[in-house]
Amino acid sequence: MTIQGRFVGLFIAICLWLGVESAMPQEGQISAELEQQHLVINANAQSALDELLSSNEGARALYEQAYGYAVFGVTKVGFLVSGGSGTGVAVNKATGERVYMRMVTGGLGFSIGAQAYDLLAFFESEPAIYAFMNGGWDSSVTAQAAAGQEGATVTSSFVNGVVFYQITDRGLMVAADISGTRFWVPESLN
Repeated sequence: MTIQGRFVGLFIAICLWLGVESAMPQEGQISAELEQQHLVINANAQSALDELLSSNEGARALYEQAYGYAVFGVTKVGFLVSGGSGTGVAVNKATGERVYMRMVTGGLGFSIGAQAYDLLAFFESEPAIYAFMNGGWDSSVTAQAAAGQEGATVTSSFVNGVVFYQITDRGLMVAADISGTRFWVPESLN
Protein backbone atom coordinates (compact mmCIF):
# COMPACT_ATOMS: atom_id res chain seq x y z
CA MET A 1 0.00 0.00 0.00
CA THR A 2 1.32 3.44 -0.88
CA ILE A 3 1.88 6.21 1.63
CA GLN A 4 -1.02 8.11 0.06
CA GLY A 5 -3.27 5.05 0.44
CA ARG A 6 -2.34 4.68 4.10
CA PHE A 7 -2.93 8.39 4.69
CA VAL A 8 -6.38 8.25 3.08
CA GLY A 9 -7.23 5.16 5.15
CA LEU A 10 -6.11 6.88 8.34
CA PHE A 11 -8.04 10.03 7.42
CA ILE A 12 -11.24 8.04 6.83
CA ALA A 13 -10.77 6.18 10.13
CA ILE A 14 -10.42 9.50 11.97
CA CYS A 15 -13.57 10.82 10.27
CA LEU A 16 -15.45 7.69 11.34
CA TRP A 17 -14.23 8.04 14.91
CA LEU A 18 -15.22 11.71 15.05
CA GLY A 19 -18.67 10.85 13.66
CA VAL A 20 -19.51 8.57 16.59
CA GLU A 21 -22.03 10.17 18.88
CA SER A 22 -20.43 11.00 22.21
CA ALA A 23 -23.53 11.14 24.38
CA MET A 24 -26.47 8.77 24.48
CA PRO A 25 -29.93 10.36 24.84
CA GLN A 26 -32.21 9.47 27.72
CA GLU A 27 -34.41 6.40 27.18
CA GLY A 28 -37.67 8.34 26.74
CA GLN A 29 -36.09 10.77 24.28
CA ILE A 30 -34.80 8.17 21.85
CA SER A 31 -37.93 7.66 19.78
CA ALA A 32 -38.90 11.36 19.65
CA GLU A 33 -35.38 12.47 18.72
CA LEU A 34 -34.98 9.65 16.21
CA GLU A 35 -38.35 10.47 14.67
CA GLN A 36 -37.30 14.12 14.31
CA GLN A 37 -34.01 13.08 12.67
CA HIS A 38 -35.93 10.88 10.22
CA LEU A 39 -38.30 13.74 9.36
CA VAL A 40 -35.39 16.08 8.59
CA ILE A 41 -33.47 13.46 6.58
CA ASN A 42 -36.60 12.51 4.60
CA ALA A 43 -37.51 16.14 3.87
CA ASN A 44 -33.98 16.94 2.67
CA ALA A 45 -33.88 13.78 0.56
CA GLN A 46 -37.23 14.53 -1.07
CA SER A 47 -36.19 18.10 -1.83
CA ALA A 48 -32.95 16.97 -3.50
CA LEU A 49 -34.76 14.24 -5.44
CA ASP A 50 -37.44 16.67 -6.62
CA GLU A 51 -34.78 19.16 -7.74
CA LEU A 52 -32.92 16.51 -9.73
CA LEU A 53 -36.02 15.00 -11.35
CA SER A 54 -37.51 18.36 -12.30
CA SER A 55 -34.32 19.60 -13.93
CA ASN A 56 -33.01 16.54 -15.74
CA GLU A 57 -34.96 14.28 -18.11
CA GLY A 58 -32.22 11.66 -18.25
CA ALA A 59 -32.16 11.36 -14.47
CA ARG A 60 -35.95 11.15 -14.42
CA ALA A 61 -35.86 8.25 -16.92
CA LEU A 62 -33.26 6.37 -14.85
CA TYR A 63 -35.26 7.02 -11.66
CA GLU A 64 -38.32 5.44 -13.30
CA GLN A 65 -36.25 2.33 -14.11
CA ALA A 66 -34.58 2.20 -10.69
CA TYR A 67 -35.53 -0.32 -8.04
CA GLY A 68 -34.47 2.12 -5.34
CA TYR A 69 -32.46 5.21 -4.53
CA ALA A 70 -30.40 6.89 -1.81
CA VAL A 71 -29.91 10.56 -0.98
CA PHE A 72 -27.23 12.03 1.29
CA GLY A 73 -26.65 15.60 2.46
CA VAL A 74 -22.85 15.98 2.49
CA THR A 75 -20.43 18.57 3.83
CA LYS A 76 -16.89 18.34 2.50
CA VAL A 77 -13.85 20.42 3.46
CA GLY A 78 -10.34 20.40 2.21
CA PHE A 79 -6.92 21.89 2.38
CA LEU A 80 -4.72 19.64 0.23
CA VAL A 81 -6.44 16.70 1.92
CA SER A 82 -10.21 16.57 1.62
CA GLY A 83 -12.72 14.92 3.87
CA GLY A 84 -16.42 14.99 4.40
CA SER A 85 -19.37 13.27 5.94
CA GLY A 86 -23.08 13.08 5.53
CA THR A 87 -26.32 11.47 6.57
CA GLY A 88 -29.02 10.12 4.32
CA VAL A 89 -31.60 7.51 3.51
CA ALA A 90 -31.77 4.58 1.10
CA VAL A 91 -35.28 3.77 -0.17
CA ASN A 92 -36.65 0.61 -1.77
CA LYS A 93 -39.26 2.02 -4.19
CA ALA A 94 -41.19 -1.27 -4.38
CA THR A 95 -41.71 -1.72 -0.62
CA GLY A 96 -41.14 1.79 0.73
CA GLU A 97 -38.54 0.41 3.15
CA ARG A 98 -36.16 3.11 4.39
CA VAL A 99 -32.72 2.57 5.85
CA TYR A 100 -30.98 5.58 7.38
CA MET A 101 -27.25 5.71 6.73
CA ARG A 102 -24.05 7.69 7.20
CA MET A 103 -21.12 8.24 4.88
CA VAL A 104 -17.55 9.54 5.02
CA THR A 105 -15.27 10.50 2.18
CA GLY A 106 -11.64 11.44 1.97
CA GLY A 107 -8.94 11.98 -0.57
CA LEU A 108 -5.71 13.63 -1.58
CA GLY A 109 -5.30 16.31 -4.19
CA PHE A 110 -5.54 20.02 -4.66
CA SER A 111 -8.56 21.21 -2.71
CA ILE A 112 -9.10 24.27 -0.59
CA GLY A 113 -12.40 25.32 0.93
CA ALA A 114 -15.72 23.79 1.91
CA GLN A 115 -18.67 22.53 -0.02
CA ALA A 116 -22.15 21.34 0.85
CA TYR A 117 -23.94 19.15 -1.66
CA ASP A 118 -26.48 16.39 -2.10
CA LEU A 119 -25.35 13.00 -3.36
CA LEU A 120 -28.03 10.86 -5.01
CA ALA A 121 -27.74 7.26 -6.16
CA PHE A 122 -30.22 5.24 -8.22
CA PHE A 123 -30.01 1.44 -8.03
CA GLU A 124 -31.00 -0.65 -11.03
CA SER A 125 -31.98 -3.88 -9.24
CA GLU A 126 -33.06 -5.39 -5.94
CA PRO A 127 -29.62 -6.95 -5.32
CA ALA A 128 -27.93 -3.59 -5.98
CA ILE A 129 -30.09 -1.64 -3.50
CA TYR A 130 -29.89 -4.36 -0.83
CA ALA A 131 -26.11 -4.62 -1.15
CA PHE A 132 -26.04 -0.88 -0.43
CA MET A 133 -28.73 -0.93 2.29
CA ASN A 134 -27.00 -3.74 4.16
CA GLY A 135 -24.18 -1.31 4.86
CA GLY A 136 -20.46 -1.49 4.69
CA TRP A 137 -20.52 -0.46 1.02
CA ASP A 138 -17.26 1.06 -0.16
CA SER A 139 -17.03 2.88 -3.43
CA SER A 140 -13.97 2.47 -5.56
CA VAL A 141 -15.13 3.99 -8.82
CA THR A 142 -15.60 7.51 -10.02
CA ALA A 143 -19.26 7.96 -10.82
CA GLN A 144 -20.38 9.87 -13.85
CA ALA A 145 -23.05 12.36 -12.97
CA ALA A 146 -25.50 14.49 -14.83
CA ALA A 147 -24.46 17.76 -16.37
CA GLY A 148 -25.15 21.25 -15.10
CA GLN A 149 -27.97 23.68 -15.42
CA GLU A 150 -27.02 24.40 -19.02
CA GLY A 151 -28.50 21.02 -19.94
CA ALA A 152 -25.45 19.13 -21.20
CA THR A 153 -25.93 15.43 -21.82
CA VAL A 154 -26.43 13.08 -18.92
CA THR A 155 -25.26 9.54 -18.44
CA SER A 156 -28.03 7.41 -19.87
CA SER A 157 -27.41 4.07 -18.20
CA PHE A 158 -26.49 2.38 -14.96
CA VAL A 159 -22.86 1.39 -14.40
CA ASN A 160 -22.53 -1.81 -12.37
CA GLY A 161 -26.16 -1.38 -11.26
CA VAL A 162 -25.85 2.17 -9.93
CA VAL A 163 -25.72 5.77 -11.14
CA PHE A 164 -24.72 8.78 -9.01
CA TYR A 165 -25.66 12.46 -9.16
CA GLN A 166 -24.20 15.32 -7.16
CA ILE A 167 -26.16 18.55 -6.70
CA THR A 168 -24.43 21.67 -5.40
CA ASP A 169 -25.81 25.15 -4.87
CA ARG A 170 -24.67 25.81 -8.43
CA GLY A 171 -26.66 22.94 -9.88
CA LEU A 172 -25.70 19.47 -10.96
CA MET A 173 -21.98 18.82 -11.25
CA VAL A 174 -20.54 17.24 -14.38
CA ALA A 175 -18.92 14.40 -12.44
CA ALA A 176 -19.37 13.10 -8.93
CA ASP A 177 -16.16 11.60 -7.62
CA ILE A 178 -17.14 9.09 -4.96
CA SER A 179 -13.83 7.27 -4.78
CA GLY A 180 -12.68 6.93 -1.19
CA THR A 181 -16.25 7.02 0.12
CA ARG A 182 -17.73 4.59 2.63
CA PHE A 183 -21.43 4.17 3.40
CA TRP A 184 -22.79 2.29 6.43
CA VAL A 185 -25.88 1.76 8.59
CA PRO A 186 -25.47 3.00 12.19
CA GLU A 187 -27.78 1.51 14.79
CA SER A 188 -28.30 5.00 16.26
CA LEU A 189 -30.22 6.10 13.12
CA ASN A 190 -32.48 3.06 12.71
